[in-house]
Amino acid sequence: MKSMKLHREIQFWLLVFLALAFLAPIGIVLYNSFKGQFYITDNPFAFPSKETFAGLRNYISGIEKTDFFRAFGYSLFITVGSVAAIVLLCSMTAWYLVRVQNIFTKALYYLFVFSMIVPFQMVMFTMSKIVNLLRLDHPLGLTVVYLGFGAGLSVFMFSGFVRGIPLEIEEAAMIDGSGPVQTFFQIVFPILRPTAITVAILNAMWIWNDYLLPYLTIGSKYRTIPVAIQYLQGGYGSRDMGALMAMLILSIIPIVIFYLSAQKYIISGVVAGAVKG
Repeated sequence: MKSMKLHREIQFWLLVFLALAFLAPIGIVLYNSFKGQFYITDNPFAFPSKETFAGLRNYISGIEKTDFFRAFGYSLFITVGSVAAIVLLCSMTAWYLVRVQNIFTKALYYLFVFSMIVPFQMVMFTMSKIVNLLRLDHPLGLTVVYLGFGAGLSVFMFSGFVRGIPLEIEEAAMIDGSGPVQTFFQIVFPILRPTAITVAILNAMWIWNDYLLPYLTIGSKYRTIPVAIQYLQGGYGSRDMGALMAMLILSIIPIVIFYLSAQKYIISGVVAGAVKG
């Protein structure tokens, strides 16, 4: 009994240590965002004092220099549009691939799985050329590109969950007169909700924080938040550290709020998948 209690205490303090280790970098960025930029590099681990405290100057300066609200609008449009397309189209694709069993659907499924292991660096130059040729170098076109890159993992996750849905439910709906479209949206998709939210969160975190793909495709004309923040670095290695820290904090707030508001669905999705498996 004592050994079990000791084991639990060790586990608890180990988890506390890991949580602090992961949260410490965010905390350092947060309190440095309120310090003057010259004091950040001198002593980055020191808390703001009367002498070093800069108030909201870093935030105001960063918003002006990066045109933050314009970048926020582009990031929001691209993230919401891409995630919506991925969740809707990949869930429909997974349902079709699982329910229609033939050589074509099996080959297509393995192509989606194979796309998960292809490194982005292998295809980025070819992809950039194709994006330019197809005139997809704008925010709406970028949602199509993200759909392509996010489809592999999303179809894989949806397919695993669809296999656990009893076929009799869909057959009963079809006997009642529902067509394939009605069956999917009224029967299948509501059951897929935990997985759909899990897929949405994973892709939203990736797309919102992605720097390389927007930089390669839409460049500086339509700056997303990560691209806009990068422009705080000037020539010869000069950078406004105060504004940089402030913009990093502003950039992570929306995605943290989204994650915290939807994290319970991730847990329910994992539990549901485990029970069905």
